[in-house]
Amino acid sequence: MQCLRDQDALIPQPRGSLPKVFAAVLAAITIGGIVFLSPERLFGWVAMVILILTLGPLLHGLCLLAEEMLYHSNTRYHGRGLLSHMLPACGLGGKTLLAAGLAGLLLYLAEPPLTHGQCWKLLFLASVLYALFKSLGVLGPSEVEVSDICEGRKMNVAHGLAWSFYLGYLRLVLPHLEDSIASFRATHQASYPFWGRGSRKLLILIPLNANISNKLEDEDSNIHFYDNLPNKEIDRAGVRRRVYKHSVYRVLDENGKAHECVAEYATPLLTLYHMSQESSAGFGEPERRQQVLLFYRTLQDILEHSLECRNRYKLILLNDEHEDDPHFLSKAILRHLQQQEKEEFCLNPPPRQEMVHPLASALTPLPSAPPIMDDWHHAEPMSREPTLMFSLEKPQPLREPVENTDHYH
Repeated sequence: MQCLRDQDALIPQPRGSLPKVFAAVLAAITIGGIVFLSPERLFGWVAMVILILTLGPLLHGLCLLAEEMLYHSNTRYHGRGLLSHMLPACGLGGKTLLAAGLAGLLLYLAEPPLTHGQCWKLLFLASVLYALFKSLGVLGPSEVEVSDICEGRKMNVAHGLAWSFYLGYLRLVLPHLEDSIASFRATHQASYPFWGRGSRKLLILIPLNANISNKLEDEDSNIHFYDNLPNKEIDRAGVRRRVYKHSVYRVLDENGKAHECVAEYATPLLTLYHMSQESSAGFGEPERRQQVLLFYRTLQDILEHSLECRNRYKLILLNDEHEDDPHFLSKAILRHLQQQEKEEFCLNPPPRQEMVHPLASALTPLPSAPPIMDDWHHAEPMSREPTLMFSLEKPQPLREPVENTDHYH
């Protein structure tokens, strides 16, 4: 459980609505203070401020529209309608126009806080300067806003890699993992004692630094390659009988006892790592670490909702703070295997109790025997084995009523 808490402390959660709540409370306090201190012409001030805040984005949208119409109408919009695609893309949608129209109507109906000349000067000057500063990037979105938009719209590199890893690999191989392990154990009888309940899943290793080696034994001397599972051949994207395989490793614990498991790194992490090494990718180490965490969170969400992959995998997030420990990788794998052993257990059936029945001599139990299965396909026992019992006696008619009333003479 401590490992799970450590992972939860590392994985970033989706951003909530606290900024909206805080902004609403701040606006309510400000308007309330103005009403209390200087209530005159309040509606005029509110209307003019709203008009300024909406006219600025509208003017900036017109600047964007000029670029899009002149140079990108065919390549980006494929000649589609101006009103249906290009205007909303430039921020000239109905919400902004509606807010500006309502603010103008309110300013017309309410008493203006300034003279008409001053109002128009303030409106146009503020709107034009807003469009200028926005175009120059002075009023651009913050990193938090960009991150929130990318996460909300699934536009991160991590989202694409996670979906590609699932659709192009995990969804194809995980449904056949149990059969592959069963076939492997049937042909490797010597390894039978080293397989536990936690070894029946694919362990997907996700290091935070994304720097993964091609061989697990290069990372930890307590990990040894044993063999490969039987190949899975699938026709994929024009390639006939494309081969998919998994490797079996033996992991030694502190006592030298071997534990076998199927483990591998998440291969998309290599893409993230090599992107951070290329200057043209604009992808530094902080961004890489953030994308690894988002990759883990996205892949976890995808697999939790996948019926094909359910109970056939285990994601292991490796914190790079323990790189000084030469056996950190083997300890992390063993910790998850032991945790799986504790979580997935099977209760032994209670001793069968003989029930004495008055018509036991006339009742004949139907012989039944539990299915003979190995521990790999062990059936879940019930609290008591059901039996079907039949009576050999003929049905008896209902008894005649018996008079038991006392008569007095």
